[in-house]
Amino acid sequence: MIRSTLLALTCLATAPAFAGEPVVLRESLTIEGAQVTLGDLFEDAGEAGDTVIARAPAPGQRTSLNVEYVRRLAAENDLVWANAGGMRRVTITRASRVITGDVLADILEGELFMNEGVRHEVRLANTALAVHAPVDSFGGLEVLSLNYDPRSSMLAAEIRPYDGAETVRITGRAYQTMEIPVLARLVSAGEEITANDIDWISVRADRVRPDAVLNPDDIIGMESRRALRAGEPLRNYDLQMPVVIARGETVTLIFDAPGIQLTVRARALEDVADGEVARFVNLQSNRTVEALADGPGRGRVGFTSTASF
Repeated sequence: MIRSTLLALTCLATAPAFAGEPVVLRESLTIEGAQVTLGDLFEDAGEAGDTVIARAPAPGQRTSLNVEYVRRLAAENDLVWANAGGMRRVTITRASRVITGDVLADILEGELFMNEGVRHEVRLANTALAVHAPVDSFGGLEVLSLNYDPRSSMLAAEIRPYDGAETVRITGRAYQTMEIPVLARLVSAGEEITANDIDWISVRADRVRPDAVLNPDDIIGMESRRALRAGEPLRNYDLQMPVVIARGETVTLIFDAPGIQLTVRARALEDVADGEVARFVNLQSNRTVEALADGPGRGRVGFTSTASF
């Protein structure tokens, strides 16, 4: 009897100690810190949750841990993981602050403006480029160097996404831009343009047409020759002085000469703005003459020595 009791006590003393707390792997294995802990992997890890088991991947990247390695470390901390799903690797993703290519381009445009004194449009060679920073990182992105060749438009920069990060090289092109006036709304043909109709857009300087209208004073008070859409560069041909005499309209033509003034009725052969010369048909003689529009319904003949009724 004594011998049996001693044998039982010996077996108990040499038997492995099984953990008392079963744990379940978290559904989302996304972490924010620089280290992976048992608490990042398992729900209800208790005091063992602070135990570090691996270094976290770089921000925005993934890393995988061997299942047996994870199970062993859990057991050493009195946690039982059954791995009911039969996983072979435990994959962990590190969350990040994403700095997109558009934001990088904006930052480089700001740097160029500070260096060159003019605005540029930056196009990155890698349009899908994005850099990542830790969620809890301090300090913003820093431009360490910026090289730009205006002749070729080539650009290269070295940046540091956050304090302590490795540098990232960015290449692309930068094009000088300029602000030009455009219409803020759709303007119908023949409609007069006011100051409230003017808006501004930034465009690449090498894409501005030679006949583009660059001064808003050359737009305000003018009429559109055709329907003009909002936000599009305007050409000189798109605009005209407001029509004071419409084609087909009957007007009074006045002929002034020293000591004499004659008036006749005539019909306009074309639209004409105030102060412009146009062709009219004298309704009495049926002769075509040129006259200077002198306000609504009135033209003047005699502005040249060849004028005749």
